[in-house]
Amino acid sequence: MQLNTQHWQYLNDKPVASGLLKQQVEDFKVTEELGYTLSGEGEHIYIELEKTQLNTAFVAEQLASFCGLPLRQVTYAGRKDKYAVTRQWFGLHVPGKAEFNWDEFTLEGTRILQVKRHNKKLRTGQLKGNTFEITLRDVSEPKAVTDRLHQAAQQGVPNYYGSQRFGIQRISESGEVNRGGNLLMAERMLNGEVIKNRNKRSMALSALRSWLFNEMLSARIAEGRLKAILPGDVINLTGSNSIFVADEETEVLIERLDRQDLSTTVPLWGKGDIGSAGAAKTAELKTAAGYPEVTAFLAGQKLSMERRAAIIWPQRLECNQQGDTLIIRFFLPSGCFATTVLRECLLTTELA
Repeated sequence: MQLNTQHWQYLNDKPVASGLLKQQVEDFKVTEELGYTLSGEGEHIYIELEKTQLNTAFVAEQLASFCGLPLRQVTYAGRKDKYAVTRQWFGLHVPGKAEFNWDEFTLEGTRILQVKRHNKKLRTGQLKGNTFEITLRDVSEPKAVTDRLHQAAQQGVPNYYGSQRFGIQRISESGEVNRGGNLLMAERMLNGEVIKNRNKRSMALSALRSWLFNEMLSARIAEGRLKAILPGDVINLTGSNSIFVADEETEVLIERLDRQDLSTTVPLWGKGDIGSAGAAKTAELKTAAGYPEVTAFLAGQKLSMERRAAIIWPQRLECNQQGDTLIIRFFLPSGCFATTVLRECLLTTELA
């Protein structure tokens, strides 16, 4: 089977405006927000580092080498775009009182912003969220894009995994989309190929699981159920990992959804019970039944069934127009993709 990505539903009509994304590396800036205060003591060293055109895993390797640490003792909350200017945190587990001269860390494309100690390990996803500053160039209809962005802030957008999760995708001169490398690796895994490289296998698994989530989210939108709550739907409290099962759709739940207090969810496939019940469970299992190879493969991996919010709302939105250039800023919770917000607002061509 081919793991295609171009057919996923839009919440509203497909946008008609277009623009260039990442024409320059400075056109995509990301700043992590931890959301908690570092203690200033402990055996973990937290480093806030700005990197340009470097991927997160490579920087982690260089930090481990500089400090003489096993790579497993260097952690980060999440991977960030390579073709961007990103400010993110790295955690080094350094038992004892070892210190390092960070003036001697001279990796081209990086700049250390601050170094602090903390008494807890920096773990994947342990992050309040990210602030994005994105420059869109040659925008065909700036007002239409701005209107869509404000609509997204009020209405929300489907919480799809972004194109970065699936690997670099290119559009040929004929308009054909060449799928990302991570999805191609995932297809090979489904066909029985063993990927020995641990990092590549992890990326392929992540891409496959994310692809199935997007498929199920798209199906929910097609059924008109992104915000409709069926008996047995799993509901997520916005900004937290707290979930509960709704007995039925009520005015209170719909009002809270409209206030952005909560969201419907879609399963992140793995081993175990799907979590929903009643009519919602029936609908989700019916959708999942269309992908027996994928669900069986994911259930056979060391992955537990989880849930992910189906809706996200960009916060602290700012738009600044300069001719046919738009500079936009907004905040998203951890694990959400800025390109997913942009997808609802304009058709982008990435030059990076």
